[in-house]
Formats: sequence, C-alpha cells, structure tokens
Amino acid sequence: MRVLMSLLLAVVSLPLLAAPRLDKLTLPKGFHIAVYSDQVSNAREIALGSHGTVFVGSSGAGKVYALTDSKGAGVADQVRVIASGLHNPIGVAFHDGDLYVSAVSRIFVLRDIEQHLDNPPKPQLVTDKLPDKDHHGGRFLAFGPDGKLYVPIGAPCNICNPGPDYAKLTRMNADGSDWQDVATGIRNSVGFDWQPGTKRLWFTDNGRDMLGDDIPSDELNEITRVGQNFGYPFCHQGDLLDPEFGKGHACKDYTPPVLKLGAHVASLGMRFYEGRQFPASYRGAILVAEHGSWNRTKKSGYRVMTVRLKGNKVLSYEPLITGFEQDESAWGRPVDVQPMPDGSVLVSDDLAGAVYRVTYQP
Repeated sequence: MRVLMSLLLAVVSLPLLAAPRLDKLTLPKGFHIAVYSDQVSNAREIALGSHGTVFVGSSGAGKVYALTDSKGAGVADQVRVIASGLHNPIGVAFHDGDLYVSAVSRIFVLRDIEQHLDNPPKPQLVTDKLPDKDHHGGRFLAFGPDGKLYVPIGAPCNICNPGPDYAKLTRMNADGSDWQDVATGIRNSVGFDWQPGTKRLWFTDNGRDMLGDDIPSDELNEITRVGQNFGYPFCHQGDLLDPEFGKGHACKDYTPPVLKLGAHVASLGMRFYEGRQFPASYRGAILVAEHGSWNRTKKSGYRVMTVRLKGNKVLSYEPLITGFEQDESAWGRPVDVQPMPDGSVLVSDDLAGAVYRVTYQP
C-alpha cells in the first residue's frame, strides 16, 4: 500500500502540459484550426519529409518526433520518437532523405529516416564544433537553395559583446565542412526562410531584455549580401543605440530591420507561404510564430502573424491566430509555422505540447 501511495503521489506531482484550447483562438473569417497532434511534448521546429512525414524537434526531454497521417485525414494517427537523450534538439532539417538535428554544440543526422521510422538509425555526428553555451544555444536549422546547412549561433547572454564566435548566422556543407559566416550582429535568430523568386534569406531576431516594456523591438530582417552586420550588441531595432555598448557607434553603420515586430514578442519560426489554399493575398506573405514575452509588465506576442510584402516592402502586419493568452495567462506558445503541400499550415506549440493544422474554407 505504501508503494502504491508513493506511486500515486509521484504521478500527481508530475508537471502537466496545458491542454490545447482551440475554442479560445481567433482566426480571420474562413480559417479553421484543429489539433494535428497533442502528443508532441515541448514541440519546436517542424520539417517535412519527402514522403509526408512531419518531423518535430523539442526542448526539455531531448526527443525528436516523427508524425504520420496515413489516412490523409489532416490528423497525425501515429507519433513516433525517433531520437531521444539529445541536448535541446529544437532544430530539424530534412535534406536528401536524411534528417539533421541540432543539439547545441553538435549536429546529428539520421540517415534515410523515412524508410526506418519504426526502427530509426542511431544519430551520426555531423559536427561537434559549435559553442556549448546553453544561453541561446537552441538552434533552428534549414537547408538553403545552395544546398548548404544554415545554422545560427546566438549571443550567450542577454546583452554582451561576445566576440566573433557568437551572434551570427553561419552555413556549412551537409557533411559539416567549409564553414562560412553569412551575417553578424544577430542576437538570437530562431527562424529563417528564403523568399521565393529572389532566393534572399529573411530571418527573425529577438531583441534584448531589461530596457523596459516597449524597447527594443524584435526584428524581421533580409540579407541582401553576405557579410552584413545587423547591429547587436551596439544598435537595436535599427535606430536605438545600446546604453552600455552603443557608445562610439552609429546605427547608420548597420543594416536596419525590414520590420519592427514589437518589443518582447519573442518572434521565432517564420516561413513564406506559397500555397493555394489560403486566399491570394497570403501568397508570398511571411507567417511568423511569436512565442510570447516574459520581460514585460503586460504580455505581448503569443500569436501567429502575417507579414504581406511587395518585393521587400512591407504592406501589412496582421494577426492570423490570436488567443493563446487571455487575461495575462497563457495556455499556448507558438514556436514554428510550416506550410504543407496541400496549402494548409502546421503550427507547433511547446507549452501545450501540440501541433495544430490551419486550413481555409470560405
């Protein structure tokens, strides 16, 4: 009896994930949202396989998930853990049949993964030469049009001058060779994508904390040439010198953001939408997952936003999904957005441990 009571107490004391509360969400007319899976604890970046598998990285438990919808019903009917015990594997990227996974100082690859979902291969080391700092050490991954693997290296602090090894975006070959810095002055990017047509890289960047509720803003940036510097730690949001590190610097010497996303919204995953299911006004727009603030008197973020563009000019910045937070209490935190081949969009939520599917039917 004592053993049984101890087990019951242990179960009761386990932390519970917030349950998805779709009835609290608001979307524009004609849009619908449903649970794709609520069995993805700490869900972070999403990647698509070539045979319909949805791969999801995670924080916390160190697991990588594979979600399959065998019936084509818009719901994952099987959730597999294909890797575990990794160090904060938030980033996943699919390339030539293989799944690449970030693990702070390391990147691993699971070869030919979609052919071995029930018996996944042991992760193979691609590189172990990334910094091992946990602060901003979670890494979003993506392969570019050039076939290179793009990897961000965040600043190991809220605000500091970390030197040339941090606060930048790098790229390398798929085998971990031939590293190159793409851009610097980037505090912490956890989302980027290439614009259809121009093939230019756009990315979100989280602004620093501890300067008040309303500054500095998170940023949406465009890289127009290799070697650009976006200002950190000297200049924030394109026009605000840092009170500690800005002395002797001028914001005009750095690349400003295309759009200020708002202070402390924690902008993470972003993708260009090229599907045909949503209205035509969404084609070519950027969808941005805003994880939500912690360093603000009144919460901000906790939403998915749409940035409409004409070339590289912003036409509008409007909500697609709101309601993950009400009355200063959050039940969900969007992390990544991933358009699907049918034009729907998946959204990961690490607080509720879920992935949602957004569809449009007028």
